[in-house]
Formats: sequence, structure tokens, C-alpha cells
Amino acid sequence: MGITIKETQKRLRNKETTPEEVVSDFLSLIKDKNKEMNVFLDVFQDTVQEMKEKDPDLPLYGAVFGIKDNILIKGKRCTAGSKILENYNASFDATVIEKIKEKGGVFIGKTNMDEFAMGSSTENSGFGPTRNPYDLERVPGGSSGGSAVAVSAGMCNTALGSDTGGSVRQPAAFCGVVGFKPTYGAISRSGVISMASSFDQVGVFANTVEDTKLVFDSIRGKDERDSVTVDFNGGLAETKKKDKIVVGVPKEYFVEGISSQVKESIEEALSKIKGKEIELVDISLPHTEYALPVYEIIMASEVSSNLARYDGVRYGREDTESAMKSIEELYMKNRGKGLGTEAKRRVVLGTYTLSSGYYDAYYIKAQKVRALIIDDFKKAFQEVDAIITPTTPTLPFKIGEKIEDPLTMHLSDIFTVTASISGLPAISIPCAKKNGLPVGVQLIGDRFKEELLFNIAEKFEKIWQI
Repeated sequence: MGITIKETQKRLRNKETTPEEVVSDFLSLIKDKNKEMNVFLDVFQDTVQEMKEKDPDLPLYGAVFGIKDNILIKGKRCTAGSKILENYNASFDATVIEKIKEKGGVFIGKTNMDEFAMGSSTENSGFGPTRNPYDLERVPGGSSGGSAVAVSAGMCNTALGSDTGGSVRQPAAFCGVVGFKPTYGAISRSGVISMASSFDQVGVFANTVEDTKLVFDSIRGKDERDSVTVDFNGGLAETKKKDKIVVGVPKEYFVEGISSQVKESIEEALSKIKGKEIELVDISLPHTEYALPVYEIIMASEVSSNLARYDGVRYGREDTESAMKSIEELYMKNRGKGLGTEAKRRVVLGTYTLSSGYYDAYYIKAQKVRALIIDDFKKAFQEVDAIITPTTPTLPFKIGEKIEDPLTMHLSDIFTVTASISGLPAISIPCAKKNGLPVGVQLIGDRFKEELLFNIAEKFEKIWQI
């Protein structure tokens, strides 16, 4: 495990280290490992000076962040992992970046990702794949694979990613770190390059649940630039009242398709929980089997709309090889050369599902089933405080193993998409290692009950001590 924010803060405040030493250690590790792992697309050399200028009493003082390259930092390049934005420099800070700066945090670089956050392995980046620190022949998960590896490999204390269908939780599980997606509307997305707007949320990677909560509390809240954001108390009152935690185990998540290594790890983790002031109860989420196709249809539809802006006119690369004869030729050349295979696949699929004659058959029907999935969770949370599931169905797979099979690749998110569909907070925490590779458990909480979810996650973290 890398050095935590809390440890760094303690050492800085006790004068056991200096900002120069803290940043230098991270930069040295990045220099040694980045070439083989391909984690950072850009590394910032002004981090030391920025930390020296921060007030030591600020809550994030000493916290060194890696930032997924779809989150804007003013004056820094932001590619979203795509060649079409290879030369784009951000003109303003994302709201989460503003808040981190205000709370004392600093940034060490922009991390690699699947293009426009489309992928489960960080193999779809226009700048090459990122590699898992536990086995360089394996994927780190995606789409926030660079941020997950940055924390796992000790290149920073913490990192931000974005989670649309599992893009923080799944790579966190594959890389043996904590990965958290908040309630939809808990964190502003202003300044975050959009993929699928009804799912997208900024998420947090850290070495501990405590660090994760610290970052979340520093960046959450209402923002006038993102209309879905709200203020809330995080379920703090409910947390204090709980004498016994009731955790639901949904039968639909423990079915055929889970690898034997993951199944054994989860069963062992659950057995350790019993008798620890936590009651495990069996529950059912009956519409789970429809979650992945519902997500794929709605997500692709929103992708086709959001990516329409990258045409080379205002955003994206401009093809100057020859004079354009028509606007159609301009679009085709810029988008054809700038967008990768997975991005094109999702744009085509989404355009199809939104087209005349298919809108009702696919998109509207998917939205109706989405409502049923949301209702399943509402009923479940009348009985339980949290729901526990595997984070992923398999251990980290080999690079290249699934890249030519999109359906199999998308199954990597089968356990994470339901929380995204329902707008619920969810956290992945390490629970075991199998064959030297990490296994993660996902905890799903009720809407805006982050405080209770963290409370439960910390209990499990102490029990498992991975």
C-alpha cells in the first residue's frame, strides 16, 4: 500500500519531512515506473512550489493527486485519452479542481484512460495501454485505469477518476485500492468531459476508506454550474443511530459467470464478517439480469449526442492535409482519424438506438426497465443499510485477451452498472488476493447516505486488513 494522505499530513506537520521531499519521492517513482506502466500522460513539475504555498491547516494539505485526463485543469492539456483532443489545453478549472486547490491539495499529473472513458481495461487509450502494477501483462481495469495504478503503485496519495458504469470501482478492484462512486448529484461535473450524462460522476481512488472520505468531503456539494448537484448531510444522523448494521446479499450477484477465484474470495470475506455487529441477510434484486443491456443502450445513446461536438470546427483536431469540399467531408475526416474504434462503435450504436423507428423499441424501453431496477433498490433499502456484491466477476485479465470481443469486455462491469443506473453511492474495497492478484468487494449504499456507507466500509476494511 502506498503512503496515505493522513500519513503524509502527519509527517509534514511534525516536520519529519518537507514538501520538497514528499513531491520528490512521488516524481522519482513516476520516473522509474511510468515508462513500463504508462500511467501518466503528463507530469507537472511545479507541484513542489504549489504545496509550499498552501496553508498547513487546510484539510487536504499534503495530499498529492493524480487526475484522470478528462478533468480540466486550467492551462494543462486535457485529451480524454483521445487523439482528437491531443492538442487541447483547458481554459478553466473543473469545479473539483477548484475545490481541491482551495482545500490545500496539489496535482502531480494527468493519468491515462480509455478514450472518452469508454472501456474496462484502459487499452482503448489513444496513447497506449496502462499496465497493472501486480502483473505488467495484465490490464488495470478501466476506464480510470491510470488513476487506479497511480495510487496502487505509490505514485501519488490519491487520484480522481470518473465513473459512468464502474470506471472507478472496477479498476480499484483490479489494482487493490479503494475506489468510490458517489450518489448521482453529490459531486459537480462542471469541467469534466462528458461521456453519458445521466450516469457520469467524479470518483475517488485512495489507499484507505478514511482518505477516500476526506477527499469526498472536500469536493462534494451544490454547484450552480451543474444543475443536478445538491447539498446533503451524508446520512450522518442515521450513522450515529445504528447499533447493528444490516447488509443485504443479493442472490442475483452470486450466479454462474463469476470465476472460482473471485467466488472463493468473496465467500471467505463474508465468513469473516459474521459475528462482527453486522447482520447479513439474503435479498433479491429481480431485474438485475437486464441491467447491462439497459446501461449499454442508454449509455451509447448519450455518447452519440455528447461526442457530436468533436468535429474539428470548435473542438477536436482539424485536418489540414487538404481543402475540404463540404462540411460532411470535414466531419468525416476529423472524426474518422481522431476517434478510436470503441468510440466509433458506441457512437454508431447510440445513433441507431435514437433513430426514427428504433427510439421507442430500444431507448424508451431501456428507460422503463431502468425505473424497475431503481425500484428494486428502493425496496431493498427499506430492509438493509447496504448491499454487498463482488466488484468484478473475474481477476484482472491479460492485455489483449478481450479487446477484440466487446461483449465479453463489457461483462467486466456487470456488477457495477446497477449502482450507476440507480444513481447510488458505491465503494470497492480490497478483500483478498488470489494468485497474487487483488480481489475487491463492492458495497452499495442508499441515495445520499455516503456517511453510513463509509462507516460500514471502514468496519469491513479493518476486518479484512488487506
